[in-house]
Amino acid sequence: MTLSLIESLRAALAAIRAHAMRSVLTTLGIIIGVAAVIAVVSLIQGFAAQVGNIFQGMGANTVMIYPHLSRAQELAGMEARITESDLYAIRNNVKGISDISPILFVASFGGGVTWHGASSASRILGTTSSYAQTRQTIPVLGRFITPSDNLQHRHVCVIGHTIIEDLDLPANPLGIYIKAAGAWCRIVGVLKERGEIFGRDMDKIVLIPYTTARSILGASKQPDLMIQLTVENVAKMDGTIARIKQVISRNHRLHGQPPNAFRVQTAKQATQQFMSIVNMVTFILGGIVAISLLVGGIGIANIMLVSVTERTREIGILKAIGARRRDILLQFLIEAVVLSVLGGIIGIILGWLLGMLGANIIPGMSTSYVPGWAIALAFGVSGGTGIIFGILPAAKAANLDPIDALRYE
Repeated sequence: MTLSLIESLRAALAAIRAHAMRSVLTTLGIIIGVAAVIAVVSLIQGFAAQVGNIFQGMGANTVMIYPHLSRAQELAGMEARITESDLYAIRNNVKGISDISPILFVASFGGGVTWHGASSASRILGTTSSYAQTRQTIPVLGRFITPSDNLQHRHVCVIGHTIIEDLDLPANPLGIYIKAAGAWCRIVGVLKERGEIFGRDMDKIVLIPYTTARSILGASKQPDLMIQLTVENVAKMDGTIARIKQVISRNHRLHGQPPNAFRVQTAKQATQQFMSIVNMVTFILGGIVAISLLVGGIGIANIMLVSVTERTREIGILKAIGARRRDILLQFLIEAVVLSVLGGIIGIILGWLLGMLGANIIPGMSTSYVPGWAIALAFGVSGGTGIIFGILPAAKAANLDPIDALRYE
């Protein structure tokens, strides 16, 4: 049996070499289909890995609390707000937490940061020293916001790397005063670069002490907060989150707010939700693009049927000198599979290159990533396509009558 397989493979390769142009055209559909699938998957998975790294940097025991309304609540005209009273209620009534940090959106959708006539539309956030622990944010230059900065309402700031470029600041901007949301702040630190996500530059950010942010906004404006904290014992995560929800709901009722107008989420939950969306998008787009593989398979069947007709006399001679039906069947089936697999290999390489090219062209994309399952699936689909669409031509060749085949002109 092994010798028969080797001989059939040798004959299939010889037939492919003898009709090189026809073989290339035959595999073209498979090449395009596999390349498209691999390119799409690599870009989506690369984007997912990029976002996943950001969530992982927050730690498994990090909890985020932010305003959130259901669709029905929004239609009813309700407003969602996390306030300082929620912060104090959590701090005083929930055990087993640490590094609780308020995040005040001074300018969340692009605020004015200026220096010597240059400006940058950046996010300006007020926070505390605990932000560095929950976000695992370590300055590469200078220091982070300290408790004394908040106690003394100091006008200091920690900036992202893009601010340096936008304002044309020196490479080491420590000690320079810039104007953020109308207030002068002295730069005391520069954050590590984080890149882009969802088209948003994560380095276009200015962090100032929370108390300073409150004074900039003024007493007339209600603060709109997000709260981050760390759960000290991960094993008690569920119980701690349940207690946080209970405390905020009770506090909202006391202040006449919707009791459930908030969401408590861990970094792990955020990652899982994002990955479930990514996997669904990958499946849908991959399925749409994979239709081209069906077209490629039909092309292989068509060309192989033509090949059977062209080689009718050859098949008759092979049968006349003792070739069995299964030998003919195996030769044509292996030829179809080899064409498909070769097309799959070329398609994988081409798709990987297209993915890398797309990652360099698309704004906010830093890399592409081809997972092992995608390569295995491409090989499996291309090989399966060869078998499925090669059976009919192979069976036709194997069933030819040797006498009629020898008479064929």
